[in-house]
Amino acid sequence: MSQVIVVNSNLKIANNLCDILENRDITVIKAGSDNSKPNFLGIDLVGYQADTIVCSDAFEKEVGGSQKLVAIARQAKLTKVIIISEDVSVNGFEVKSELGGALRRVSISDFTDQYSLELIFNMCCPDISFSAGDIKTYELLSLAKRVANTDVTVFINGPTGSGKEVLANYLHENSNRKDAPFVAVNCAAIPENMLEAILFGHEKGAFTGASNANKGIFRAADKGTLLLDEISEMPLSLQAKLLRVLQERKVTPVGGQRDIDVDVRVLATSNRDMASEVNQSRFREDLYYRLNVFPLQTKNLSARKDDILPISIKILNKHFQENNMTPYMTSGARELLLEHDWPGNVRELENTLQRALVLCQNNIIDENSIMIDKSLSSISSNSSVDTFADQLAFAKIT
Repeated sequence: MSQVIVVNSNLKIANNLCDILENRDITVIKAGSDNSKPNFLGIDLVGYQADTIVCSDAFEKEVGGSQKLVAIARQAKLTKVIIISEDVSVNGFEVKSELGGALRRVSISDFTDQYSLELIFNMCCPDISFSAGDIKTYELLSLAKRVANTDVTVFINGPTGSGKEVLANYLHENSNRKDAPFVAVNCAAIPENMLEAILFGHEKGAFTGASNANKGIFRAADKGTLLLDEISEMPLSLQAKLLRVLQERKVTPVGGQRDIDVDVRVLATSNRDMASEVNQSRFREDLYYRLNVFPLQTKNLSARKDDILPISIKILNKHFQENNMTPYMTSGARELLLEHDWPGNVRELENTLQRALVLCQNNIIDENSIMIDKSLSSISSNSSVDTFADQLAFAKIT
């Protein structure tokens, strides 16, 4: 996990930025908080692995200029320097890259602006795969982190495009299995006659075309985590075999004669109402109870508006590679995003922002760059995705 040094002296935005970092499990090393002359070289960095320093332009002058600051940062094995100037003359948010990209110079007019804070956070921690701003999202992440420390089976239920697979990744990344494989299989995307062999493996010659043996994804995920995505699409004939594997922790390859032990933590997801699936005999009740040891649930994007802008920044950073600089969204563009209901959830938002990148000029996304497909709004409010309206929120960009 990333660690960031924040020099508080002469930087009003520091406390707000620290709050965002700490809410997202980023270790913050605070310097200059006692109002003494800031000097991050005086911090005991033993036991830390900080890679970024955030400071003010006043601190830059104190240490002798940008080149001196970058040289000191390199000596401390830091890879990024972000210098912030709180300048009321700036119209919004400006970023300049200097010294081969080792230094980012940020000018900001409002140090309380949440959008600007999110942009700075994304510069500090570009490798963080999830984005959040809603309090319920933080609650879900906190709960998921506690569950990750155990080895229980988790069932993640929620609407299409709401971040179920990303939450599964988060569980793995925060578990004691994080150094072992994370393997995901989409049960809806594999033909029924192939799914058993893909899950449990097969011996050479087990069926036509099986010219070589294959160990299957259960064994591929041994010691790690296996995600069974959209498991409600699994055929009933295979559900009984999966139940046995979960109970016995052994797999029998197709065409094989012996059981093979597996040590796998299983996660499953579905966008369906599982109670209805069980009641209508489309999903085995005993398998559902075996999988649903600890349920986690996701929510439509429309029910967690505070996640929209953080997710948008992560999406833009993902798709915009020019100079590693994230385009700036005007207040008008942001209002359009916040006003829309996003029936397609994060996938629809991603499509809209990809269109905006095509239409924007001078690295600025304004309201004219935002083209929202209103036809999606005709999706019935009684669809299965809305049965989760009272559930916790989560969002992450894959």
